[in-house]
Amino acid sequence: MPNIILFYAKSEIPNNVLGGSLQSCCFEPKTGFYRDGFCKTGDEDYGTHVVCAIMTEEFLEFTKLRGNDLSTPNPQWGFAGLKPGDKWCLCVLRWVAAQKAGKAPRVVLEATHEKALEYMSLEVLLSYQA
Repeated sequence: MPNIILFYAKSEIPNNVLGGSLQSCCFEPKTGFYRDGFCKTGDEDYGTHVVCAIMTEEFLEFTKLRGNDLSTPNPQWGFAGLKPGDKWCLCVLRWVAAQKAGKAPRVVLEATHEKALEYMSLEVLLSYQA
């Protein structure tokens, strides 16, 4: 599915790390803290889910071993589990930890919220560009 901007007035669309309008990360599976397909954040998002990343087996195992199992289905929450190749809005600090451990997945910059730049440089993100 192409990146689509839905439901937002122009003034409500946040910026991505490249300075443009934030693009959708993924609608299948539906991702984002608000489950609207965008890596947006707000005061209630304590995990700061702003990094649109493409899952890898290595990253899924990394995060599972740290207590956040993203690969196992959780039907009561309507979550089918992620597999390599899926896009997902990650908590910025989990991505940073994975990057430091050499396990970070590739990032879709157009769909990564500008807030990520408070945690890492654009140069680091560019080196992981999908």
